[in-house]
Parts: sequence; C-alpha cells; structure tokens
Amino acid sequence: MILLLLAWTLLTASLWTSGSGQVLQQEPVKVLYPQILGTEIMECDCTNITCDYVYWFRTMSNHLNQVQYIGKCNNADRDTYGDGVDIARFKISRRSSVSFTLRITNVTEKDAGTYSCVLKDRKNMEMWKSGILLRPGVIPPTLPPKPKNNSKPPVKPVCRCPKKNSPQDGCGSLVLWPLVGLLAGLALALICILYYFSRLPKKCRHHFAKRR
Repeated sequence: MILLLLAWTLLTASLWTSGSGQVLQQEPVKVLYPQILGTEIMECDCTNITCDYVYWFRTMSNHLNQVQYIGKCNNADRDTYGDGVDIARFKISRRSSVSFTLRITNVTEKDAGTYSCVLKDRKNMEMWKSGILLRPGVIPPTLPPKPKNNSKPPVKPVCRCPKKNSPQDGCGSLVLWPLVGLLAGLALALICILYYFSRLPKKCRHHFAKRR
C-alpha cells in the first residue's frame, strides 16, 4: 500500500514539475507517528544534485487518487503554496544549502498520508525522493526485544608464577653478609690468640700472669 501511494504521488507530481530528466533515489520509506495537535518536521536532503527548488506533494490515505500539491521553495527561501493548503499550519523552508523542510503544526488525523518531495536544479534535472508516511495519533509498533547474549565473558587466566623477591629481601642480604664476615673475622682472631698462648713456654705464661 505504501509503494502504491508513493508511485501514484510521483506520477502525478511529474505533471507539476515537468523537468528535463528524472532520477528516483532508492531509499526505504520512512514512517512517522506524530501526536495529535503536535508538530512534525519532514526533511528533504539534496544528494548528488545542486538544489535550486524543492516541491512537496502528498497523497491522502483515504483518497488514493487524490494528490495534493503543497507548495515549493527556492534557495532564496521564497515559498509559494497550492490551492487549499492551510498556510497557517504548513511551512516549507530552506534549512541549509543541501536541505529543505516541511513543517506541519497542530497535526490532525486528516493530515495522514504519504508526503513526497522533488528536488530540481538549474538545469531542470529532478531528483525524486522516496515518500514519508505520516500516521498521526497512531501508536508506534513495539520493537521486539533484542536477544540476550548468553555467552559468558571470557575468563582471564590466573597467573600462578612465583612472585619476585621484594626490594626488602635485597636490602636484608646487604646487611646480613657483612655481619657474617665480621663474626668470622672475630672468630679467626680469637683462634689466633688462643693458639699464640698455647705455644708460649710455661715460664713465660707464669711471668705474664704475674704482671697482670
């Protein structure tokens, strides 16, 4: 149904634009769900073309054979509208050098339909854009929940390598070995003294004891 509305809109729109060549840009049809009495803005972007004019049309959802010309706008942001268009609620404007917009305020259920835009450059080459389906007051469909990822996160391997010696162990060895050397030196000196006294004659040892 959406493609039928779009095809009929573009076929009828060609009678108003009458360009020297037409290019239909393949894009998925966008569906909008504005609130009643809300505001909706639809964009028409220039792609591979230097836009000079934009034309907006719509096909009523309840009248498949009724295509309404909404209006047009140029690069100077000068807009004109078709017969029967409520200019108090519909506004076509130039957003940037590569984009035009159609704003609808106080949206009603009667605004439902397929809205399409046609871009034209100075050489009368036309770029026909895919339509936008407007469904005021309709509750958007609920998207299916995303599947849960049951896969467990990878387990990081636990390193059981022996720990390196801390800096304190190195400092302890620096203190321990000098103490061992000192004790060894004292022991050697004591052994030498005892050996010296053991070699002295008994008279010398008796004489040395009396002096003490």
